[in-house]
Amino acid sequence: MSAVLVESGLDQGAIWHFGEPNQEQRALAAGKAWADLSHRAVVNVAGKDRVKWINDMMTQELLTLPAGQWSETLLLDSQGHIEQQLFFVNDGEALWFHLEAAKRDELITYLNKMKFMLDVDVQDRSADFAVLRAPGAADAWGGPYALVPRTELADVIAAYSAAGYIQVGTWALEAERIAAGHARILLETDHKSIPNELGFIHTAVHMKKGCYRGQETVAKVFNLGHPPRRLVLLHLDGSMVHMPDHGAKVTYEGKEIGFIGSMSRHYELGPIALAVIKRSTPTDGVLEIDGVSATQEVLVPAE
Repeated sequence: MSAVLVESGLDQGAIWHFGEPNQEQRALAAGKAWADLSHRAVVNVAGKDRVKWINDMMTQELLTLPAGQWSETLLLDSQGHIEQQLFFVNDGEALWFHLEAAKRDELITYLNKMKFMLDVDVQDRSADFAVLRAPGAADAWGGPYALVPRTELADVIAAYSAAGYIQVGTWALEAERIAAGHARILLETDHKSIPNELGFIHTAVHMKKGCYRGQETVAKVFNLGHPPRRLVLLHLDGSMVHMPDHGAKVTYEGKEIGFIGSMSRHYELGPIALAVIKRSTPTDGVLEIDGVSATQEVLVPAE
């Protein structure tokens, strides 16, 4: 079957599936599949001051990260709210980031404002490089990723095919991400989101590095209290006909307690979703979305 494209949303224009989403998910889980993520933005930061400069702004520790190893970091505002979610690698000569295309201009504008007199150069390389979800077992960041010059993309794809790897769409990727409880910016986040409530502590947020913008909020909530909300994985009633939309209200005992971020049909788990709900909601409480019941799988502890 020919490719079915994503019609709207963050992945608009990307391949959704090839007609057999369950088969694609199985191949992805087995490490025998790859996916085209060339709709995502690619930003490059070069210059001798690049690593310390980025390290001082971001939540992740870059100074000790080995060259060639992918990781994830966040950029926060002064109140600790999430502004950017970035996946990055240092190739020894430059830092490479891939991110949502909708957030690219905002990131480049901010970084250019922060250059001052440092030796750093920020470039949009989206037209020159494509991101692929490479074959192999899933890592903590949604990869493994491959950053490929667009002029070499056809050769890389041919090599994957010759090795017996199949191409999958974003349905398989999103089902895998949701099942892993990995939050995605603009879906599980809103203007109030802080890292503590979305499971980013000790993954995208390094808790022993130096200061960065928004760190005070992250540290205070981590050491002295709990975030007001928490990310949960929902297992929805399998009899449902339509999946709820992003932003759909989540209720408990008739009261609104949160919203749906992402949702998918998983090849083993069935209909699943990530939601952000009030921390005080009982962890064994049965929730409802558009009249459909859902049980919780705790991702961020309530206590």
